Amino acid sequence: MSIEFFIIIFIIGFVGSFISGMVGIGGSIIKYPMLLYIPPLLGFAAFSAHEVSGISAVQVFFATIGGVWAYRKGGYLNKDLIIYMGVSILIGGLIGGYGSNLLSESAINIVYAVLATIAVIMMFMPKSNDNQKNLTDVTFNKSVAAGLSFIVGIAAGIVGAAGAFILVPIMIIVLKIPTRVTIASSLAITFISSIGSTIGKVATGQVLLIPAIVMIVASLIASPIGAEVGKRVNTKLLQSILAFLILATAIKIWWDLLV
Repeated sequence: MSIEFFIIIFIIGFVGSFISGMVGIGGSIIKYPMLLYIPPLLGFAAFSAHEVSGISAVQVFFATIGGVWAYRKGGYLNKDLIIYMGVSILIGGLIGGYGSNLLSESAINIVYAVLATIAVIMMFMPKSNDNQKNLTDVTFNKSVAAGLSFIVGIAAGIVGAAGAFILVPIMIIVLKIPTRVTIASSLAITFISSIGSTIGKVATGQVLLIPAIVMIVASLIASPIGAEVGKRVNTKLLQSILAFLILATAIKIWWDLLV
């Protein structure tokens, strides 16, 4: 592994983590395809789907710490939402992370593509009530929140993501959570989710240590910067950015699987 290779990995981690902090996702929706396609495109050795998912899982764990820290003030973190969805997705992530070792690379990519496609569809459905003034009085269906986050946790654990790229539209569309509360709280939920995914990936030997460390350093730098930018950006613009990123990724993954 050359210096140039590590620079490419750092750039991928920085870009993905900046976006993750800005739109409230763990960044795997961006970094999974970047790690899969960019190194071989530039003449470096390609990562396998298992290696990419392992690196992504560890990186998301650290990326979300920086994002949550940036949002710790301002009243956007909803404790009930974080507890109900966080515990459920943690359990699901543990199951998915361990089980992923039994799946083929194409199976992992298919799970990723399905998640991305569902997220794309949901992002183009009617949006949440962003006119709500009192962000400390947000209500939601706790059973639905826990059940959906558990299912997402299993699938996300398989691909080494924390599931925020589909949790965000679920929180916005299904649970009707205001966008800024969704972005801040989803980072905390994603952090909890990444614990399960990371444990599963490390325990099954799917994590390459040095590339993971490079991604972690990039995450800790870029994620807080992205979160600060996200506080100042119009919520509709944030939703549009997220929808575009998910759509582009879904198209690319399905194209590679089907062509």
